[in-house]
Amino acid sequence: MDRGKCTVTFKKINCLSIYMSTGSVILSSLYFFLPAYIANMMPVLVMKIPFLGKPVSSRLFGKNKTWRGLFFGTVAGGLIFWLQKIVYTSGFTSWGIIDYADYSLLLGFLLGFGALAGDMAKSYYKRKAGIKEGEPWIPFDQLDFVFGGIIMSFFVYVPRAEVVLVLLLASPLLHIIFNYIGYLLGLRKRMI
Repeated sequence: MDRGKCTVTFKKINCLSIYMSTGSVILSSLYFFLPAYIANMMPVLVMKIPFLGKPVSSRLFGKNKTWRGLFFGTVAGGLIFWLQKIVYTSGFTSWGIIDYADYSLLLGFLLGFGALAGDMAKSYYKRKAGIKEGEPWIPFDQLDFVFGGIIMSFFVYVPRAEVVLVLLLASPLLHIIFNYIGYLLGLRKRMI
């Protein structure tokens, strides 16, 4: 299979391979978005750490959106992307929809930060809609971080339409599964 590079930067546009199987597109899309997925989980995983535990703005986003979550989530996004670069440059190029060697860690930080910024934006509108903190708001609870991560990635990389479609369809299901696991582990108060 011919796998050309698929990169979009401010100055150049290159295209990826013409053909990828459906399964390959799904797995590669999810792999690409891994920095955002991990960033989205970080606030729950680090909530017991007292460092930066102050809310970003209780009035705008609620008391659960802290500087700690934003910091650790953004850093985690960058670290996951760094690991993806290592894996890619070690010869596992078939996993990537991008040539990780062509991108700086900025893309990982943007995916991580974007996921959390999307979650905060949703929280803001959730307050405006009169929905209590911690109450579910389907489908926005499952898609907020996806929109945020994709939008922030636009500064460095614009994903293809099929990648965005996969992320919009698969992410809500993954979000529900991981929230349920978090509930079973006692990390979350609600199943969804």
